[in-house]
Amino acid sequence: MTTQKFGFRGLRATASAGMGLAAGAAVALALQWPAFHALRARIEHLEEAAQSQRRTNFAHQQRLHWELLSKAMDDPELAEVLDAYDGTVSPRKQRQFLFANALYTNALCYYRMGNVTREEFFGFARSMLQNPLFREYWYATRPHRATLVDTSDEAGLGRMVDDLLVQLEEADIDEWWVVGDPPGE
Repeated sequence: MTTQKFGFRGLRATASAGMGLAAGAAVALALQWPAFHALRARIEHLEEAAQSQRRTNFAHQQRLHWELLSKAMDDPELAEVLDAYDGTVSPRKQRQFLFANALYTNALCYYRMGNVTREEFFGFARSMLQNPLFREYWYATRPHRATLVDTSDEAGLGRMVDDLLVQLEEADIDEWWVVGDPPGE
């Protein structure tokens, strides 16, 4: 019989210790909560600052891209450095292609920055594809786009423009602005 009483007392003592441990953990957690909350707020702030810095860096890179292309468009000797067409286009045509690239890259960057939606980008591309020089540029740079990472925004938008170009060329209507289905967001 004494064994039974001892077992019950031991169980009660263990339960009491467990409750004490749980209460201690709850108190410790309550004391740590403000520090945890402050740490979480700091991490969120740092993530926002990093995102802002990425946007700033992206904008600076876009500006540098434009400055470099501008120099190449103004100076045929510098444009030779960017000749990715194996000498098959004239210097005049190459400068036109550089400008087409600058326009397209600008729209691409606007999209990446969130300044235009995918649908607005689609509208811009549909408009640009009305220009024969832009279409010629687009065809000439197809091998360049083939080297893009397939899952990148740039590759996806390039495929969208490729599809739109096919639809525009196959359309039997003069209202080019209604050709193609704008993508959903």
